Amino acid sequence: MSPVTPARVTGTPGRTRVLVAGGGITGVAAAHRLRERLGPDAEIIVAEQSMRLGGKIRTADFAGRAVETGAESLLAARPEAVDLARAVGLGDAIVHPADLKPALSIGGELVDFPAGHMMGIPGDPADVAAIADAKERPDNGLPILEPGQDVSVGALVRSRLGDDVLDRLVSPMLAGVYAGDVDRLSVRAVMPQLAAALERHARLTEAVAEIKRPAPSGKPVFATIDGGLDRLVTATSAAARAEIRLGMTVRELRETAQGWEVITGPVPDPIRVTADAVVLAVPASPAADLLRAVAPEAAAALSGVAYASVALAAFAFDKVDLPERSGFLTPASEGKTVKAATFASKKWPHLGRRRQIVRVSMGRLGEEAMLQYDDATLAKTALRELGEHLGQRLPDPVEQRIDRWGGALPQYAPGHVARVAAAREALARHRGLAIAGAAVDGVGIAACIASGRDAADRIADALAPTV
Repeated sequence: MSPVTPARVTGTPGRTRVLVAGGGITGVAAAHRLRERLGPDAEIIVAEQSMRLGGKIRTADFAGRAVETGAESLLAARPEAVDLARAVGLGDAIVHPADLKPALSIGGELVDFPAGHMMGIPGDPADVAAIADAKERPDNGLPILEPGQDVSVGALVRSRLGDDVLDRLVSPMLAGVYAGDVDRLSVRAVMPQLAAALERHARLTEAVAEIKRPAPSGKPVFATIDGGLDRLVTATSAAARAEIRLGMTVRELRETAQGWEVITGPVPDPIRVTADAVVLAVPASPAADLLRAVAPEAAAALSGVAYASVALAAFAFDKVDLPERSGFLTPASEGKTVKAATFASKKWPHLGRRRQIVRVSMGRLGEEAMLQYDDATLAKTALRELGEHLGQRLPDPVEQRIDRWGGALPQYAPGHVARVAAAREALARHRGLAIAGAAVDGVGIAACIASGRDAADRIADALAPTV
C-alpha cells in the first residue's frame, strides 16, 4: 500500500540514475559494473536495509586474526570473484588454501572424502566402494533427462545409485553448501553442467565422468582475501563510487512514463527516489513483495523460494591435536547437530598456526528451532560434538563466538531455472528493471557477483540510446 504521508523526493535532475536495492556482494558488484558501463556521470544509489554492506559476508577479529563469520571463501574455479578482486586492487591479497583433503565423519571416525565425484556423485562406483554401496541400476539406453526436464537431486541419485550414495556422500555435500534437503533441490539449479550432460547420457556415472575432469595443474578451486572478505566488499563499493544509503529499506516500486519511483526510508517519513532503472538484489520474499504490483508473474516465481537457516560456531584453541585435513562433513544419519567443520588455521595458511581456529556449521532445512537456543547452549553443543567427531575430549577454547544466519541459503526446488527464466521474461516488458542474487542465480560469492554484473549489463543495455 502506498504511504499516506507525502514522500520527500531525492535525486539530481538530468543525470542517469540507477537504484540498487540490496548492499550484499550482489548489489555492490552490480553497482561496480554499472559504473563501468554508465560512466562517471551516472548517479548510482545502493539502498541497504541493514547498517552494513556485505550481506552474508562478514569478517571479524577473532583470536587476533581476520576470520570469516559468514561466507568463507571464493570459488576460484570460475572467474568472476577473482577477476573482481583484481579489478578493485586486491590481486596481491588473493590467497589459496593448503593442499589438504576433506573428510567424512562416519561412526566417530574421519575417513577421506572420495575423489572423482561431483557434489558427492561418483564418476565410478569403485571410487566410493569403501564408503557406500554404489551399484548403478540398469538403464534403458535413453538419456536420463529430456531437454528442459528437471528432477530433484534425491530422486536422481536414489533411482540410479541407491540410498547409500545419497545419504553418505551427496546429502552431506549439499547440506554443507545449501543446508538443504536433497529431495527438494533441483538438479538443473544445483548442478547445471550435470543436467546438460544428463541429456546426452543414459548412465549417471557416465554423465559425471564426462564433466568431472581433474582441475588444471596449479589452478586452485578456492581462494579468499588476506585480511578478510570484507575487504572485497569495501573495495568494490569504493570503486563503484556509488551513494551508499544504509538503514534504508526499499518499500515500494512504481513504474512511471520516465522510469521508476522508489519509496524508501522510514514509514513515518518516506523518501521517494526517482530512477531510470532499478536492480533488485534482495532475497526472494522482499523482491516478490516489491514486484507484486508491477510484475506479478515475476513475483509469483520468486515467492516460492524457501530458505534454510544456519548457525556458525568459531573456536580458538591454544593446544589441540587437529588432523591434517581441511575439515569434515557428516551425514544427517549420524544424528548430529554439527553437519560440517572447517579447520580454518590448517586450511588457510595465511591465518598462521599460533592458535588453532575451527569453524563449525550447524543447521539444515527444517531445523530453524535450533537457532533459538542461546549462545552458550549452541557453543556447548558444537564443542561437545566436535570432540565426538574428532574422537577426543577438547580443551576449553581461549575464544569462541556464535553467529546466526536466519534465512541464509535459498532452496532451489525442481523447475527453479525455468521459473527464473519466466520471471526475467516478464521483467523484460518493463524497461530498466532487473533481479539478481542468490535467490535466482545460485549461492556462493562468485555466483552472486556474476548475477549482479549480469543485471547491471541488462540495465545498461536497456538505458542505451536507440539509434
